[in-house]
Amino acid sequence: MSDKSAANAAYIRTLKQYGGIFLSLVILCVIFSITNARFMSVANFLNVLQQVAVIAIAAFGMTWVILLGEIDLSIGSIIAVAGMVGAQCILFGLGFVPAILLTLIAGAVLGFINGALTAKLMLPSFIVTVATMGIYRGLVSLPTNGAPAMIMDPSWTAIGTQNFIGIPIVIWAVIVLFVFNHILLSKTKFGRRAYLTGGNKEAALYSGIKVDRLKITIFMISGIMSAISGILLSSRLFSAQTNAGMSYELDAIAAAVLGGTSLSGGVGTMVGTLIGALIIGVLNNGMNMLSVPYFYQLIVKGVVILVAVYLDVRAKKAKQ
Repeated sequence: MSDKSAANAAYIRTLKQYGGIFLSLVILCVIFSITNARFMSVANFLNVLQQVAVIAIAAFGMTWVILLGEIDLSIGSIIAVAGMVGAQCILFGLGFVPAILLTLIAGAVLGFINGALTAKLMLPSFIVTVATMGIYRGLVSLPTNGAPAMIMDPSWTAIGTQNFIGIPIVIWAVIVLFVFNHILLSKTKFGRRAYLTGGNKEAALYSGIKVDRLKITIFMISGIMSAISGILLSSRLFSAQTNAGMSYELDAIAAAVLGGTSLSGGVGTMVGTLIGALIIGVLNNGMNMLSVPYFYQLIVKGVVILVAVYLDVRAKKAKQ
């Protein structure tokens, strides 16, 4: 096959894989542009990207988990815990860098707990993370008895409010973490093991993959991604809120599934998840600009998730 033919084949594969979801994103942008002239302004575009950042990074972690055929419903609570850990570290004078490191460690530990309970005790991840969602949410309130914790450290708040080379730091965070997760998933042995395990666990075991260790590691990745989302969110809010991250797990799941990640495992990409997160961000922003009541927004996003799952099931049946 010539280089030109190979390039054409790769282009066709890419178009088939992402063409539909990208077209959906374009259609949404056109609709909201027609209904509100301010939607396509540069200021609003940057606002959408900053709002998407928290969801997108959490969705990268969720993609890893769903690739294994598992689920993590505790990520919203981990986001809140991360913000509170950072706030308390700053409050006790530990400094910016130790606060960041301890926050990331906290996310990894909470992810480890989810993974260990799922892998070692062979409990369904749905049940495990429903339980830890409540436990972690309760832990957030312990230091302040449910009150917000203000964060006045300029280095911390700069993450969510300042620019680097004219682009908000939170957008740089999404770019860096997207590239990292994309390369790890698509170009490394670790990523291939995740695909194989999610697609056929028995085959993964027979091929020598330590499935339990892989599962725990991936839940830890999800916890770390959620912790980074918590850092970004708390830096934008100048505080750690006990209700931070509420329902973010639904947005993260929707972003991953909209992007083509199969709930049955073994199929998914970070590129698709990023586009899915943009769709969720555009939906949220567009409905807010149209002053759509919050409960209607929940209905719309619920319908979007149902449609995405339905399409996933249909695609799976078509391949059988």
